[in-house]
Amino acid sequence: MKRSAAQIAEVSVSFAGFGDYAASLKPSLDAFILEQLSYLPGGNGAAPLNGALRGLTQGKKTRGSLLCLVAAALGAGLEHALPRAVAVELIQTATLIHDDFVDQHRSRRGLPALWTLTGARRAVLLGDVLFASAIHMMSELGPEDGRIVSRAIAEVSRGALQEPLDAVSLADEIETGRLNAALYESIIHLKTGVLFGAACQLGAVAARTDPGAQQAWLDYGRRVGEAYQIADDLHEVRRCLAARTCGLPELVAIAPALLFFVQDAGPALLQAARSARATPPGELLEQLGAAAASMNAEIDKRLAAAVAAVEGQLPAGAYSRLAREAPQGVIRMFNDSDPTASAP
Repeated sequence: MKRSAAQIAEVSVSFAGFGDYAASLKPSLDAFILEQLSYLPGGNGAAPLNGALRGLTQGKKTRGSLLCLVAAALGAGLEHALPRAVAVELIQTATLIHDDFVDQHRSRRGLPALWTLTGARRAVLLGDVLFASAIHMMSELGPEDGRIVSRAIAEVSRGALQEPLDAVSLADEIETGRLNAALYESIIHLKTGVLFGAACQLGAVAARTDPGAQQAWLDYGRRVGEAYQIADDLHEVRRCLAARTCGLPELVAIAPALLFFVQDAGPALLQAARSARATPPGELLEQLGAAAASMNAEIDKRLAAAVAAVEGQLPAGAYSRLAREAPQGVIRMFNDSDPTASAP
């Protein structure tokens, strides 16, 4: 990164919570990410990249901020954490580019999805470039950094392959038994837990901790990421409950979660998938309500497991307090942006 430590703003430890901490880091992370994007083909002025691609990077930087917090709690300077945080955010951006095309989403954060502006081929290739750029950046820092991000990219990709694609494939997978309660555990781990885990492990690497400590922080991040994915799925469940209807794409997306939390939901889910009805049967709506209550409890369970994973790894200090609060803070940040979070 072409930036000296003197150019990196120091942060205070007097934060009300993780959300405040993440907000304080966002300007530095945004600046570093935009610097990296400027190296992409067309990134220094091409209209589609200036708009949609840069818009993709304007999220809350939850994963990168968590990485920086772990590093700070373990005594590392921000200058050691920021390059690693940028690599993690580039990986997240690449997954969003690919997901928007695969799911045929035409907008993201109020802007046109990148594939609708550049075409599918160029958008997918740009996502590939971001993955490769993250690996290259981290390989230059050290072999351990390169190994962590390359493994994370491979595992995230495997997670995407496990999800059902449409109502037809959903019905087939339920009938064959491939889509069952156990599959959801794998999906939330690979789809979201892996990148959160890699972020926290990289924070420990930035602090030059031993392998045992790195494993503990990897586990911490994985549990936070799994809770985050459950919260995201709960958002979709609540939208269906509030509307008393659920479109087929939404039903396909939440099917693994429903089968995990309500294991006898298979017949009603299969009926909805086979009939291709936008409004699921009343039985299925009741099961979605039962799932919502169980999902809240599971989120709390995983957040507690995250904190338990690093007990004994945290030196005294304000950043350590933030690191213990951060799992709850991550979900609080998500719920603050979710208008259905307080719905029944």
